[in-house]
Amino acid sequence: MYEYIKGIVTNVCPEYVVVENGGVGYQIFTPNPFLFSKYKNQEIQIFTYQHVREDILALYGFLSHEEKLLFVKLLNVSGIGPKGALAVLASGEPQQVISAIEQEDDRFLTKFPGVGKKTARQMILDLKGKLQDVVPDYFPSLFHEPQEEINHNEALEEAVLALKALGYSEREIKKITPKLKGVPQSTDEMIKKALQLLLK
Repeated sequence: MYEYIKGIVTNVCPEYVVVENGGVGYQIFTPNPFLFSKYKNQEIQIFTYQHVREDILALYGFLSHEEKLLFVKLLNVSGIGPKGALAVLASGEPQQVISAIEQEDDRFLTKFPGVGKKTARQMILDLKGKLQDVVPDYFPSLFHEPQEEINHNEALEEAVLALKALGYSEREIKKITPKLKGVPQSTDEMIKKALQLLLK
């Protein structure tokens, strides 16, 4: 409902901050409220997420849009509620969390309060490969292959398409594809190599 609130930070508590806007003080739960201490009595923009359940109506707030999106992604994992998601984000190192998910490092993830082995595995299952569009600004290198590797992958894809166009079956192409990987070659070189392998 609320994308963000712009207002004055009037109070900082261990669990939440109060941001005043238009004469209304909004109680906003955040991963680390004390990060807002330096903004006390100043106007800030805080990205918010409204959590509604039959027994609760609460606002959660974040200093960056990316942090908010990661929070929402974490909420979609079975076994993680708002409190658990805040605990994960409270470390102030979202890149480590995402890296652990991408590398399937459940030992790192179980260090967070309320995250056991089962929940850590669920986080990996639900989120691995699905965070690229959410937090690319934190550390682009995690999701971007080196240019050489991108070029090699493109060349391989183009070579496969060319071989299919020549009439080779998918089964035949799959058989020789592993031998084409790992060698930096242009598309035409790769096609020549593939044809040599297919014709053996």
